Amino acid sequence: MLPRRFAFASALALTIACGSAGVVLAQTPPNATANPAVWPKSASPAAITDAKTEAFITQLMSRMTVEEKVAQTIQADGASITPEELKKYRLGSVLVGGNSAPDGNDRASPQRWIEWIRAFRAAALDKRGDRQEIPIIFGVDAVHGHNNVVGATIFPHNVGLGAAHDPDLIRRIGEVTAKEMAATGADWTFGPTVAVPRDSRWGRAYEGYGEDPEIVKAYSGPMTLGLQGALEASKPLAAGRVAGSAKHFLADGGTENGRDQGDAKISEADLVRLHNAGYPPAIEAGILSVMVSFSSWNGVKHTGNKSLLTDVLKERMGFEGFVVGDWNAHGQVEGCSNTSCAQAYNAGMDMMMAPDSWKGLYDNTLAQVKAGQIPMARIDDAVRRILRVKVKAGLFADKRPLEGKLELLGAPEHRAVAREAVRKSLVLLKNEGVLPLKSSARVLVAGDGADDIGKASGGWTLTWQGTGNKNSDFPHGQSIYAGVAEAVKAGGGSAELSVSGDFKQKPDVAIVVFGENPYAEFQGDITSIEYQAGDKRDLALLKKLKAAGIPVVSVFLSGRPLWTNPELNASDAFVAAWLPGSEGGGVADVLVGDKAGKPRHDFQGKLSFSWPKRADQEPINIGDPGYDPLFAYGYGLSYAKPGKVAKLSEDPGVASAAANVDRYFVDGRTPPPWMMNASGAASLKTVDAGAQENARQAIWSGEGLGVVGVMGSPVDLSRQTTGDMAVMLRYRVEAAPTKPVSMSVTCGESCRATVDVTSTLSGAKTGEWRTAKIKLSCFLAKGADMTQISSPFALTTAGALTLSFTEIRLASNEGDATCPN
Repeated sequence: MLPRRFAFASALALTIACGSAGVVLAQTPPNATANPAVWPKSASPAAITDAKTEAFITQLMSRMTVEEKVAQTIQADGASITPEELKKYRLGSVLVGGNSAPDGNDRASPQRWIEWIRAFRAAALDKRGDRQEIPIIFGVDAVHGHNNVVGATIFPHNVGLGAAHDPDLIRRIGEVTAKEMAATGADWTFGPTVAVPRDSRWGRAYEGYGEDPEIVKAYSGPMTLGLQGALEASKPLAAGRVAGSAKHFLADGGTENGRDQGDAKISEADLVRLHNAGYPPAIEAGILSVMVSFSSWNGVKHTGNKSLLTDVLKERMGFEGFVVGDWNAHGQVEGCSNTSCAQAYNAGMDMMMAPDSWKGLYDNTLAQVKAGQIPMARIDDAVRRILRVKVKAGLFADKRPLEGKLELLGAPEHRAVAREAVRKSLVLLKNEGVLPLKSSARVLVAGDGADDIGKASGGWTLTWQGTGNKNSDFPHGQSIYAGVAEAVKAGGGSAELSVSGDFKQKPDVAIVVFGENPYAEFQGDITSIEYQAGDKRDLALLKKLKAAGIPVVSVFLSGRPLWTNPELNASDAFVAAWLPGSEGGGVADVLVGDKAGKPRHDFQGKLSFSWPKRADQEPINIGDPGYDPLFAYGYGLSYAKPGKVAKLSEDPGVASAAANVDRYFVDGRTPPPWMMNASGAASLKTVDAGAQENARQAIWSGEGLGVVGVMGSPVDLSRQTTGDMAVMLRYRVEAAPTKPVSMSVTCGESCRATVDVTSTLSGAKTGEWRTAKIKLSCFLAKGADMTQISSPFALTTAGALTLSFTEIRLASNEGDATCPN
């Protein structure tokens, strides 16, 4: 069960006299007040504040109105603002959120991306009256390559790059990412992530390089230089470079129980020692922005903590760029809302990420500045910092020599860097002499990740959650199966693809590619690190192949170490491949040798996260008291230095508690802890829909009220609700409804919220598969308590209806979720 959100520790709003008005501040409790003297000193390079740049900014600001200044401090999402609105309000920035894209199309062409960004740029510079012409800065989450755009090179996620222990590789990845961004017109990436994940239950653990601050410290500077290049006085960034943003300040990887947007209940000493390690190197390398975390330190949201943002980051650590918020994070500050937060400005926030709340925030902030609640000096400081970055990023010069050179997306030399990164990130956990494979062998490639580039890429890939991607969405990519097939064909061997592990002719060896499905942010939060707790499908596949006398090589895809002792025991070799991205050939480079079985490349990866011995070992980090992992930080076998792994205990150390909150019917089954049933005038039967028994058919007779639903122990879906998730149903109407149909959630003995879905089902063509997404917020609006949902899905009607379905689960709203009627 997820922990109860830690209460804010007596944060009181204070009003300090300032003429006739008052400056709105937040009182920070002593245990959340930083002492700058115990933090390291650092400084942004002098080139960021050179005299020529500062003189230009001073002159420009002297001509700006207060309205123009406030507008510079607000950032809107491209899905929630139009170019015409930007012409009117002249906001300082537009971003692309995880599910935003040109025309709401996640698979928009690169050329359409350029046209879309150009439209916003032109709107910002539209000359009206005596307004100042100030360019926007356009931001994207290019966190493992330019991952928003079809055709871009997708690198391994940071969890794998940490295992490579190669700072120069990180720098080159930054360079490639910047070039591909520049080709599509983007100016600014929300990276590098310099979080230090201390609990693998956190859904963003894969965004961190490692659990120990040393690897994060070693990487943050090189990635900054890769993205931005070295800053030079009076000169903008070089062609093909983009502004970066170190994130998320601070301790987002240190929250209690690994809860996303949670609370780091730790000492200031640990805050500095563990979680600040990546910031001084990034600042000294010239990082132009820092993004503040949603999370808290000892009960106080960072976005409203002046001691951290101003006293430490800007003053003690000498950061001269601008500080930007996360997605409506200011609305979580005590006393604030998404559309009003003087406290965050006064704490030191320079730019508010107000994706869909920008208009209300602009109006309220302007009023607060005019009333003196936000001092004009504070706004001037924020605007100077924002303009400073725009100057250094070359936005006023507007020279974009790489824009439109779309051949840079997935260019061969870029893919070569990504393939190298895959090779170097693989960690060999076990090898009983089966690797490397002879390229002349007959190889079976099995598992649901074998031929799925989307699964290998994980979250933040084309969509926020990284779900729904097909191999055709990666025109320059290669799946792991395709890489293996290419390698063995070159040596005279053969590769057969079979997700289920069935084969026509007995193979010499099987490579099974399996692991976590894509997720992002809170959707990846888990309460147990046991892999497939209560539903060991992949283990069954491994055992089936072993029982057939076939040597098994497991390639495990995951965003974190998980308890996999049974899977390790069932494997002759086990490779932690993390989330390798679009270059599956990099896996084959290391697994498949030459015709004689000699390695073409050896394993180089070493764990940057400790691998658990039991399922109750989170958090487990090097240096902890009683540190006792299965594979320690820095572990990794190789062909040159092999090792033995004894048979492992398959006792998880805790009861196998299914912690699934978001999948209700998938792959032909209802995963624990959920149960599906029919009652009243309704019945269920198993049917085939493209695969054996992978669907259910619900039949309402019309002879009274009938209900088909999913029930289980209460779960907290409040975070999924605020994250705009939806109940997704893939269905086929076999016989149209004759009376109204409702969908409901149950949230306690007397709590039930219902929406009418009659029009959704009546409008479906009989016999045609469709997908419906009903927002969780629809049920919240109907009075549901989303913190204790015991039934996340039920359909009820008194009429006749026949409905088949293959999937019921939560999914992200990608512009396709609704509230019916």
